[in-house]
Amino acid sequence: MRILGIRVEPKKSTFVVIECIGEQNTVINVESIKIPAALDFPEKLKYLRSCVLDVLREYSINIAGIRVAESNSQNNDVTRLHMEGVIQEAFASSQIERYFTGRKMSIAARLGVKVQDLEGLFGGKSEYGILSNWDSLTNRYSRESALVAMGALS
Repeated sequence: MRILGIRVEPKKSTFVVIECIGEQNTVINVESIKIPAALDFPEKLKYLRSCVLDVLREYSINIAGIRVAESNSQNNDVTRLHMEGVIQEAFASSQIERYFTGRKMSIAARLGVKVQDLEGLFGGKSEYGILSNWDSLTNRYSRESALVAMGALS
């Protein structure tokens, strides 16, 4: 089984593909979808949707998760919110079995950790032992993507 986790930023989206075989969970790809600055806004959304659908097909994804903006955030970026919506629509119109949209609280609950511990995992202060190659996740966005993917599995 393969799981996809995505974390959106205004100019790119980081995604992680995890392969689950029995109890072994392995990161098989960490990548970013960079949105071309030359496109107008609707074209950027169309580009992102197309790329996400390509990733779902290329890796034969069964389950997906997206880390969404916190509802109480003071600085919600409208571009990020639009991009998250397009990705959710791509999930809904694809052949994946199920998908999960997660904020810190819901990701922590699905992983069975405290929110403070999840923040430590996001920041790289601790290691998530369920992923065999956690050290391949070199920044916060890739760790958030991997953890929301694992939350989608739960």
